[in-house]
Amino acid sequence: MNTQAQMTKPANRLILAWIHRLAGGLAFLLIVTFFISSVAVDLLGDSVQIAAVKQAILYGVGVLIPAMMATGISSAKLYSGKAKGALATKQLRMKLAAVNGTLILLPAAVVLAQWSAVGQFDVWYWRLQGLELIAGATNAILLGLNIRDGVRMSKKKRV
Repeated sequence: MNTQAQMTKPANRLILAWIHRLAGGLAFLLIVTFFISSVAVDLLGDSVQIAAVKQAILYGVGVLIPAMMATGISSAKLYSGKAKGALATKQLRMKLAAVNGTLILLPAAVVLAQWSAVGQFDVWYWRLQGLELIAGATNAILLGLNIRDGVRMSKKKRV
């Protein structure tokens, strides 16, 4: 006879998988939006618009960090144990994205928002902006590859 716990396990996995996809997709969309917004405003905007975008990105990080955490936590719960193959690759990419975000993107977002708010658009601003764009593109690529591999993994399970 099935216990209640055994009957809810498949439902819990479906909910976790849904949370994982939603959080990962949100994180990817936010990173891409931050990147595109930065490039567009840097090329076409004035200093006030740049400062507004940098402030909005800083606020958006408050959504991005929980989305990244939810992606990682849901993945750990969905795939406990030693990761192999595509899953191990996905986990490595997420670790690289987390380090990149923690060491480069978050501090850069804070500093660029502060500098742009006071109109400091000197060589240091643009160097940091360039570094942030490279790091942001890197994270977008890493998450995009993870989404691609996740879709492939889910298709294999269905077959």
